[in-house]
Amino acid sequence: MLKNYFKIALRNLWKNKGYSLLNIAGLAIGITCAGLIFLWIEGELSYDQHIEDKHLVYSIPTNQKYDGEWRTFNQATPGPLAQVLKDEIPEVAKSGRMRNTDLLLTAGETALNGNSAYADEDIFDIFSLEFIAGNAERTFQNKKSIVLTQDLAVRLFQNQDPLNQTLLINKTESYQVTGVIKNIPESSTYTFDSFIPFENFTDGKEWTQGYDSNFTDAFVKLKPSADYTATNEKVKAVLPTKTNDPSTEAILFSAEDWHLRNTFKNGEIVGGQIEFIRLFAAIALIILIIACINFMNIATARSEKRANEVGMRKALGSSKNQLIFQFLSESLVTAFLAGVLSVGLLLLIIPEFNAMLNARVSLRLMDPLHIISLTSIILLCGLLAGLYPAFYLSSFKPVSVLKGAFKSSGGATFIRKGLVVAQFSVSIVFIISTILVYQQVQHVKNRDLGIDKDNLVEIPYTDQIIENFELIEQDLKSAGVISSAGLSNSQALSEGNNTSGLEWDGKPEDEDILVSFHTITKDYFKTTGLDILEGRGFSTDVAKDSTSILISKSFADLMKKEDIIGSIVTWGDMQLTVKGVVANYQYGDMYTDSDPVLFYHQKEGANYLYLKPAEGIDTHSVITEIEKVLDKHNEGYPLEYRFVDDEFEARFRSENLIGQLSQIFAVLAIFISCLGLFGLSAYTAEQRRKEIGVRKVLGSSVTNIVKLLSQDFLKLIGIAVVIAIPVGYLVMENWLQDFAYRIEINPLVFFLAAFSALAIALLTVSFQAIKAAVANPIKSLKTE
Repeated sequence: MLKNYFKIALRNLWKNKGYSLLNIAGLAIGITCAGLIFLWIEGELSYDQHIEDKHLVYSIPTNQKYDGEWRTFNQATPGPLAQVLKDEIPEVAKSGRMRNTDLLLTAGETALNGNSAYADEDIFDIFSLEFIAGNAERTFQNKKSIVLTQDLAVRLFQNQDPLNQTLLINKTESYQVTGVIKNIPESSTYTFDSFIPFENFTDGKEWTQGYDSNFTDAFVKLKPSADYTATNEKVKAVLPTKTNDPSTEAILFSAEDWHLRNTFKNGEIVGGQIEFIRLFAAIALIILIIACINFMNIATARSEKRANEVGMRKALGSSKNQLIFQFLSESLVTAFLAGVLSVGLLLLIIPEFNAMLNARVSLRLMDPLHIISLTSIILLCGLLAGLYPAFYLSSFKPVSVLKGAFKSSGGATFIRKGLVVAQFSVSIVFIISTILVYQQVQHVKNRDLGIDKDNLVEIPYTDQIIENFELIEQDLKSAGVISSAGLSNSQALSEGNNTSGLEWDGKPEDEDILVSFHTITKDYFKTTGLDILEGRGFSTDVAKDSTSILISKSFADLMKKEDIIGSIVTWGDMQLTVKGVVANYQYGDMYTDSDPVLFYHQKEGANYLYLKPAEGIDTHSVITEIEKVLDKHNEGYPLEYRFVDDEFEARFRSENLIGQLSQIFAVLAIFISCLGLFGLSAYTAEQRRKEIGVRKVLGSSVTNIVKLLSQDFLKLIGIAVVIAIPVGYLVMENWLQDFAYRIEINPLVFFLAAFSALAIALLTVSFQAIKAAVANPIKSLKTE
């Protein structure tokens, strides 16, 4: 029986090749779109899955209260905290610290920059890092030990056994390889390729031993019996107890939330990547539904063509259930063919998709999960698209059909029109969303940052760069490739280090202000394009500037002094004199106003070298000369550099993702909707061909006939516009309200979206209308 159902289904599909192709194409595009989204979601949900007992693993950020509001900071716990949590809270089974660092690893003639971390020994167990050589429990018994990932070990030692081999770190200190671990998956929040004992960072630094410096990440693994809520309260109480300061508390942040829910507001999780996952999962379903609507519309529109078949089958004894199974089998065959086509499209599109979105999506056809998922989507589409037509077509009464008195019901026509309106309503909302997302991203990107990021080169520090800074600057200027150079302890667009507790004359006693501080060299302002509004910059004499600072305009406004130059700011034991005011600039969160900034003149402790290329010099020449000069003054270190404008673009990864996918979905939604509209208009033209022939014989013009055939469809698109505009406004207003620095929605956006939808629909319908209008009326009427 089933075999016959599918045979008849294939026969009917072949008989109506044009309509079948429209259905298959629409469903294939819908399945492809949904497939891409679900593959991307799979990648996002796979983060940190290598961690065993992931639900027991937590990082320890700190909440710090400023101006009555909690602000959450990662890598901001004091040095002793991790061990104290393990010693004083019974629920904590393991604890450890970790701090990222860039190290040059040299083995023989091979020198590589390592993405390294200072770490405590418990980190290997907390992160489930699997040793393939060495032993986790004895790895860091020697302070000069290093653990490598398998990939880095091969790159450094080729075919040699790396265990117990010696390598140099930063060309000065010898370390022994005491362990090799499996490569950490790319889908990890924390990815490193080498680890050295944390004591290598803290030894000799007295400031790391107390609770007044927040400089590291801390992690814990709880015992299986631990209650999260009770343990979190104990963790929160530790820092206030140790410091007698209730304005800073540590909290538990689950590994299950590191990638998906990492946005905090007032000390609580308020969202993160999970919002995009939910959004795009919903969009995937919407696209599938739009594709299925085409099938429903065309199937019900062609009901009169299938009426005689249904009537004859019922007269010959076919039951309603048999007819339902027949029509569902046609739908499932169509969905299967669309699924096969979709697999081919996915294989073609995935490389471009990955390149565009910097994703790692892959279609693993032998993966049971992917096979089950694809099969489920095909079945869902087949059933969703076929259920209503199957029940509708199988309900025809054979007596009416065979008497020739059958006409499709008004209810079916109403539903068909409603589905067209729904299709285009969603498509128009996508168009509105695409335009507004693009405008919002461009609004922020074009914001006056107060810093000249274009072509600004950023190079991570080494001891030799700091020591030879003046020689590097001189040689690059002599070569004519840079106009200025500067050092800083923080990245230009990042918050960097911050502090509170600064005092000045007239400051309210109850006011606690968070201030970012940057240690810089004298030409840093010139290099980064920061404007000095009042006073002057630093001199060449660092000692002369040892008690001088420059502050940002926002800091000066807080001090509320008419003559800010010469004012005294107390920072701990230091009395610092304000010698200049720098224009406000944007760093950290690009959507809010940045914290006040204090600049201090100091070369030591710098983490980044900034170089401003000279005017008219091409980028390749600049980098070539930088590499040549650093090879001389930073010998043995491979050149690592970034452009600050690239870092700026990377800050809009989420917004760019939404924008790019919105564009794709808008185009696909419109295209799929137009496929359905194309099929419906073709069928309408076919049904009314005799009427058109009569009208032409009686003198109707092509324009009148095109207008006649188009107006019903354009009315439906008009209704879709009326529905989509308020929906689009509410959706995008809700999205925009999360941004402090945002656009106001321009009504022209809705006009543009409406005009685009109407124009596209008119082109789609007009093709069939014109084709019918210019046909020879004699051919249409010759059967009469």
